[in-house]
Amino acid sequence: MNSSRLSKLSQSLRTSGLDALALNPGPSLAYLTGLHFHLMERPIVAFFTADATPTLVLPELEMLKVQDLPFEVKTFPYRENPAEWEQVFLAAGQSLGLMGKHIGIEPLQMRVLEFRKVQAIAGQADCPDATRVVGNLRICKEPEEVAAMRNAVRIAQNALEAALPFIKIGLTEKEIAAELVVQLLRFGSQSDLPFPPIVSSGPHGANPHAIPSKRQLRAGDLLVVDWGATMDGYISDLTRTFAVGQVDEEYRKIHQFVLEANAAGRAAAKPGVPCANVDRATRAVIEKAGYGQYFTHRTGHGIGIEAHEDPYMRSDNMQLLEPGMAFTVEPGIYLPGRNGVRIEDNIVITETDAECLSDMPRELKEVE
Repeated sequence: MNSSRLSKLSQSLRTSGLDALALNPGPSLAYLTGLHFHLMERPIVAFFTADATPTLVLPELEMLKVQDLPFEVKTFPYRENPAEWEQVFLAAGQSLGLMGKHIGIEPLQMRVLEFRKVQAIAGQADCPDATRVVGNLRICKEPEEVAAMRNAVRIAQNALEAALPFIKIGLTEKEIAAELVVQLLRFGSQSDLPFPPIVSSGPHGANPHAIPSKRQLRAGDLLVVDWGATMDGYISDLTRTFAVGQVDEEYRKIHQFVLEANAAGRAAAKPGVPCANVDRATRAVIEKAGYGQYFTHRTGHGIGIEAHEDPYMRSDNMQLLEPGMAFTVEPGIYLPGRNGVRIEDNIVITETDAECLSDMPRELKEVE
């Protein structure tokens, strides 16, 4: 699989205008090579060109990871003295003929530590944004990638179902989040979750990216749970909203509006349709209900080996949906200082339609 991806990368580089691509440890490097390194004080960079053997600068202590790769790789290991590291990077650049050339990077991933090493090789040449070079390879998932995401959805749904009986008035958001993490691991998620679960209640639910706090659940709260699992390196990202006991009629209504918006977004997702149409479909429902100003974010984002990647479901994105693209549909209504609602599902585009990977009930269920 990885050699095939490297071949596609070579083809992409030939038309990119770049002399090379430099990647530090992260999702794209893992996607292309299967290599996993954690970010640390020792810089690691892989260099890819259209024709040369992939070249890796790394600490000696990581050399065992590259011994059994199913493709050739050239290595430039270095020892512990930081004063020697830049010379090793320069030697790698010289071996590839990259001195003073245009070396693309991923700005969202490349740290300053590694960037300075790459910049020393590029010299006066710039280091262009190469996000699209790899992103275009990753955006349409292969069947085994979809299968991994389907498993990640299954694990996540089973975990929340197991955690729901634990929820009661008086528990804190932190306690509920901790129980959910335990259940995610128990049902088979990898320990590197796609993100820490968001568990937010009452006024905290009006913050789409709230951090679980010591706030205790109270009767009349809405409880927003945004969570996911990781399986074989691929993630799920789901949200459901619950009622803590009896809630005000307005809260039931906004939940119904979000439920309808979610359904409209899922129905709008088809091959050949612009991403913008998915966003417009959800937004139209919420705006018609009079809550448009309280839907404060895009409708969704791509998912795969990252929790946020291309394509993005926003009203100005005219990119056409293609088979294999996977993303979230997650409309919401957020009433500042009061409560919030979000319902999120995971979608993958098929040859003729769209498949919703998640099927956990979306109706407003009471917990207490």
